[in-house]
Amino acid sequence: MKRTIYTQEHEAFRAMIRDFIAKEVKPDFERWEKDNLVDREIFRKLGALGVMGFDIPEEFGGSGDISYKFQVVITEECARAAVSLGHYGVSTGIVLPYLLDLADREQRKRWFPGIATGDLMLCIAMTEPGTGSDLAGIRTTAKLSDDGTHYVLNGAKTFITGARNSELCVVAARTSPATAEDRRHGLSLLVVPTDSEGFVYGRKLDKIGLRSSDTSELSFTDVRVPVGNLLGEQDKGFSYLGRNLARERLQIGVGAVSSALAAIGFARAYVLERQVFGKPVAAFQNTKFVLAECAAEVEALQAMVDKGIELDDAGELTGADAAKIKLFGTEVAARVIDKCLQLHGGYGYMLEYPIARLYADTRVSRIYGGTSEVMKTIIAKDLGL
Repeated sequence: MKRTIYTQEHEAFRAMIRDFIAKEVKPDFERWEKDNLVDREIFRKLGALGVMGFDIPEEFGGSGDISYKFQVVITEECARAAVSLGHYGVSTGIVLPYLLDLADREQRKRWFPGIATGDLMLCIAMTEPGTGSDLAGIRTTAKLSDDGTHYVLNGAKTFITGARNSELCVVAARTSPATAEDRRHGLSLLVVPTDSEGFVYGRKLDKIGLRSSDTSELSFTDVRVPVGNLLGEQDKGFSYLGRNLARERLQIGVGAVSSALAAIGFARAYVLERQVFGKPVAAFQNTKFVLAECAAEVEALQAMVDKGIELDDAGELTGADAAKIKLFGTEVAARVIDKCLQLHGGYGYMLEYPIARLYADTRVSRIYGGTSEVMKTIIAKDLGL
């Protein structure tokens, strides 16, 4: 079916991104995968293209109010090439919206110009050992100093994407005790420079997929954070996290459908070329039926995701909408990519084939950003259950 969400401007942008990936990403991607880290300079090159400052006002060096569709194009092109831009999507698509939403004018003047050029990368630290999706269980503390000039941050975080390539980390910490009536009370968001004294990188975690993007443990020991680095109001962090998670979950859905479409493309190319029993694998009825099933299912997912993108652009995407997109999208992607890998036979298990990377990279999508089980809980609540 013909997609209708893009204009000629989007397609011209797609051509630019496709060219950038071919010249600046593909030649080094294997090394990034082995190092578990992309070159820091890649983000400055993206900044020179003007794609680090989406929605940052022009007065601070950004592009102004820009449709989310441009970020979708980047996700689609990375999936098509079976590559990753490290934690670009986290910094620009997930963390930056918190600053756009909550930063005051002084904070904007301090941070936005560097973000727009790629000199300041962002990560977010929510998850802790033992808490997982239960954000109300956060134990990291940020106590206001006696003179009221700074917070003293102590605690630990885990599964933090892109921390080693970031200059600023948005940390969710407890600034006041939870109450018996409300476990969510007392959380705040602090923007912490990663070169702060007491900010320590722990292990670089060894993942089965998304290997070009670093994922780390972090610890904070008496880290002094100026009160001017508080995002929004103290103790209201949980509501801020909930408000911005919809975009994160939509982004995961965008990644899911993009990966599933790429998998179908890789499988189709493989079965047309691969000979078995004297004829192409594509000639067998089972091959045709499997790919037909995949194409139909992904077509339905694409329509759902495109609707979510339009709702996001209109400022109307709800938490329940995003949960449905993430749940359905990641489950469909898992099924489709698995079937496409099967069509590759033994070669599908070899990392030299992009389908193997897609298979490994996609598994975590049912976990991060809130597990599939959490998505079902959100959807059930929306149904009044």
